[in-house]
Amino acid sequence: MTPQHASRFARIAYRIDAALGFGACLILFCMMALTFVDVVARYLVNRSVPGSFEITEIMMAVLIFAGLPLVSRRGEHVTVDLIDHFVGARLQRVHRAVVEFVSGALLLGLGILLWDKARQAAGYGDTTTVLEIKLAPFVYAMMAFLLLAGVVHVIRAFTPTLLGDLRDDRTV
Repeated sequence: MTPQHASRFARIAYRIDAALGFGACLILFCMMALTFVDVVARYLVNRSVPGSFEITEIMMAVLIFAGLPLVSRRGEHVTVDLIDHFVGARLQRVHRAVVEFVSGALLLGLGILLWDKARQAAGYGDTTTVLEIKLAPFVYAMMAFLLLAGVVHVIRAFTPTLLGDLRDDRTV
């Protein structure tokens, strides 16, 4: 791949990153606003927002899954470097590639399983209990985020710098 294509690919990755980041911020703000309104309403008028718990649950699930591709692209998952001090740089790169590939394969597998769950939810017409919000669109969104994170890991396994400037081998 030429440097022009790589930088174009990185720009696309940054745009997706920005969109997911903005979406995650928006969801987090909505959760905060809903919680604030719910608490104030409970204390002032002795009534809570109907279905606020259900809405918060859905937003929390989408928020967590939307964060997966962000964390994956930046390489910010929690890591433990138990063997890094005992092996050379070449073996560390091989180890990193294997871990990225296995992580990607697992996330893609989970995405496929979630796709089946989303189809079932759509087929059965699954809804939340109180507000009867259809669950299938949210499960499809979570599936898409899982698949995107899996693709990111597979890309990082073979071309770690293709998605733009990533974190170094910092560990937590």
